[in-house]
Formats: sequence, C-alpha cells, structure tokens
Amino acid sequence: LQQNYPNPFNPSTTIEYDLPEDGRIALVIYNNLGQKIRTLYEGTQLAGTHRISWDGRDDRGKALASGVYFYTLKAANIVQTKKMLLIH
Repeated sequence: LQQNYPNPFNPSTTIEYDLPEDGRIALVIYNNLGQKIRTLYEGTQLAGTHRISWDGRDDRGKALASGVYFYTLKAANIVQTKKMLLIH
C-alpha cells in the first residue's frame, strides 16, 4: 500500500497498491473516529499494481469536511493502513 497522492488533496486523490497474488481485497476509507466512510473497492483482483481514485465523498455521495482520513487495504494476509489529509 503506497501513500496516496497528492496528499494533502482537494478534490481527489489516488491510492496505489501492489498485490502479490490474485485474491479478494477490500479498500476502505475511515474517519478519525474509526467510522467507515466509504468502500472504494471490495471484490476479487488480479496480482499486480492497482490504482483507485477517491473524490472525498462518502458512500452516499456527500462531500466530506476537511480533516484526517485513513485508508485500509485488507487482502489475504495483508492489512495495511495509511493516513491522508483532505483540505477544502
């Protein structure tokens, strides 16, 4: 799991990650209280490098406030989390 870019960001950012093998993954955004804000991807992906953009909105399409957010990648034997900053 790479650091998102750009960071800080407005209005969108890109998250890049490498999968060593095919499998199910989940890429989820959380706020600083640990509440799930958005599921960017949940499903099966092939091994390799992947990029997903996030537009700073929650699962309902609502624009989020400026602040610190966390993104977590969960795969077969991988759970990684990184921090990002949304600024309006």
